[in-house]
Amino acid sequence: MTVEFICVGTEILLGNIVNTNAAYLAEKCAGLGLSCYFQTAVGDNEERLTMVLRTAMERSDIVILSGGLGPTEDDLTKEVAAKVCGKKLVLHEPSKKAIKRYFEEKGIEPTDNNWKQAMLPEDCIVLDNHNGTAPGVIMETKESKVILLPGPPGELCPMFEESVEPYLMGLTSQVICSQTVKICGVGESRVETMMKDLIDAQTNPTIATYAKTGEVHIRVTAAAEDKKAAMKLIKPVVKELKNRFGNDIYSTEQDVTLEKAVVDLLQANDLTVTCVESCTGGLLSARLINVPGVSEIYKSGVITYSNKAKRRFVGVKKTTLQKYGAVSGQTAEEMAKGAALLTKADVSVAVTGIAGPDGGTEEKPVGLVYIACNVKGKVTVKKFRFSGNRSKVRESAVSAALALMRGCILEYFSKVTFGKKNQNR
Repeated sequence: MTVEFICVGTEILLGNIVNTNAAYLAEKCAGLGLSCYFQTAVGDNEERLTMVLRTAMERSDIVILSGGLGPTEDDLTKEVAAKVCGKKLVLHEPSKKAIKRYFEEKGIEPTDNNWKQAMLPEDCIVLDNHNGTAPGVIMETKESKVILLPGPPGELCPMFEESVEPYLMGLTSQVICSQTVKICGVGESRVETMMKDLIDAQTNPTIATYAKTGEVHIRVTAAAEDKKAAMKLIKPVVKELKNRFGNDIYSTEQDVTLEKAVVDLLQANDLTVTCVESCTGGLLSARLINVPGVSEIYKSGVITYSNKAKRRFVGVKKTTLQKYGAVSGQTAEEMAKGAALLTKADVSVAVTGIAGPDGGTEEKPVGLVYIACNVKGKVTVKKFRFSGNRSKVRESAVSAALALMRGCILEYFSKVTFGKKNQNR
């Protein structure tokens, strides 16, 4: 089955907001095995929205619209969609009661235009909104299924997962399951090269790669008569990916982030950690602290943005800064060693670089970053050259630091285990 997305809102076209809804819906529908060939953003204009919707219904089995379900005059999605589908708008009493209850709980008096949101297409499937006032709508026509969702992601995402996902799964007799293999420290082009034969030979399951900042995710999706049969098809493919990528795979669980994988690894090995950051300015610590339970292993974070701070707080030598500069492998190494000494942490990670847009030279261009990881006295330093704007360089540096930390911990314990085995011989 094919699915198409129409994201409604003039603010999207003006660039006032980032259209995260399209990315979310695309990923969710891909996981359900639906094929998406078209996505459209259209402003709050009746004529253009009508044209876009009619075109979408002619070529796609399912059309999902987001946005334009609010109470104001320029919220036209529901009215246009109902007209295109040949439906009248009628008062839906349960939705009116839900809207009234929503405002009562907040102690706000609703205005007359709020009741517009309770006017819904006749004979439609109503999707309850537990996070706002605009109900969702499903209209089934001969041409296609038309699904209307509210624009705010905080309302759209839970509504999709609670109501739309089960509905879409019920449209087919097959069950579609997927599993994601998450890789860090390896670029997308290399990942694709290493599994090109699997991609070329794919039928069921299908294999798709998704590039993230500092990561690559491989989604394996299978269709079968039930979940057990689908997972049976997926299992050997995931096993083969594990054989090929080994320790570069940090998780095969959908909800596990790279920072959670690192925190889990630290906790499993009773290791404490501290971060000392220059160009990332605390972003690395923030990623780690986002993980629940991190307080068990996280000691401290130090931002040493200036040379004076590098010397004062983590003991970088003045001669090192003069000879090699703040952005150098030597400085990164001394930052990591100094942080470990300062906090008595088992693991310390240091990041120093040039995020830009200024400050680069021919010898040390913008995007140059050095990252050092100290695991119980064993220090590894890596040089990176990231592209993009200031924000992208900093985000890339954080992801690289997490990947390096994970790799260094795994390497340290593999050598310790190997040494113990030799001693026991």
